[in-house]
Amino acid sequence: MGNIFSKKKRSPTRVTEQDRAVLQLKQQRDKLKQYQKRVTLQLDKERLLAKQLLKDGKKEKALLLLKKKRYQDQLLDKTENQISNLERMVQDLEFTQIEMKVIEGLKIGNDCLKKMHEVMSVEEVERIMDETQDAIEYQQQIDELLAGSLSQEDEDAVLAELELITQGDVVLPEVPEDSLPEVPEAAEKEPERERPRKKPERELLAA
Repeated sequence: MGNIFSKKKRSPTRVTEQDRAVLQLKQQRDKLKQYQKRVTLQLDKERLLAKQLLKDGKKEKALLLLKKKRYQDQLLDKTENQISNLERMVQDLEFTQIEMKVIEGLKIGNDCLKKMHEVMSVEEVERIMDETQDAIEYQQQIDELLAGSLSQEDEDAVLAELELITQGDVVLPEVPEDSLPEVPEAAEKEPERERPRKKPERELLAA
C-alpha cells in the first residue's frame, strides 16, 4: 500500500556551467542594486544636512559634505554602468543557451534525416516518382477515353478491333444429339412424278 501512494521521485535537474554563471551574474547585479539604493538614501540625507549647515552658518562643513556627495554621485554612475553591463551579459548568456538548444535540435533533426536517407535512397525516390507519374498519365488516358475525346482515326481503330474480336468469337449452332424422326411408309411408296420429256431437236427444227 505504501508503494502505491508513494510519490515518484523526480530526476535531479541538470545544472550546467552556463546556469551557474547566469546565477552568479544575477546575484552580483542584485547586490549592486542594493548598494545603489542605500547610497541614494544616504545622499538624500547628506543633502538635507548640507542645507541645515548653511542655515547654521557652517559653510565649510556644508561645502565638505557636498564634495563627499559629489564623489558618491560619481560612484553611483559607475554602479549604474556596472549593473547595465551585468544585465547585458546575463541576456547574452541566456540567449546563448537558447541558441545551443536550437543547435542541438537541428543536430537531432539532421541525424533523423540521415537515417531516413539511408532507408530510402535517391534512386528509390526517383523510381517511386516515375511510377507515380506513369500512373497519373495512365489515369489521364483512361479519363480521356471515358470522356469521348478520341479522334476519328482512334474511333475507326477501335471499331476494327471490335469487329475482329466479334468474328473470332462467332459460335456455330450445335448439332442435336437426338435421332431424326422416321419418314412415314406412304411417303416412301409414293412414285416419283414423271418429268416432262423434252422434244427432240429434229421436231423443233421441223416445226
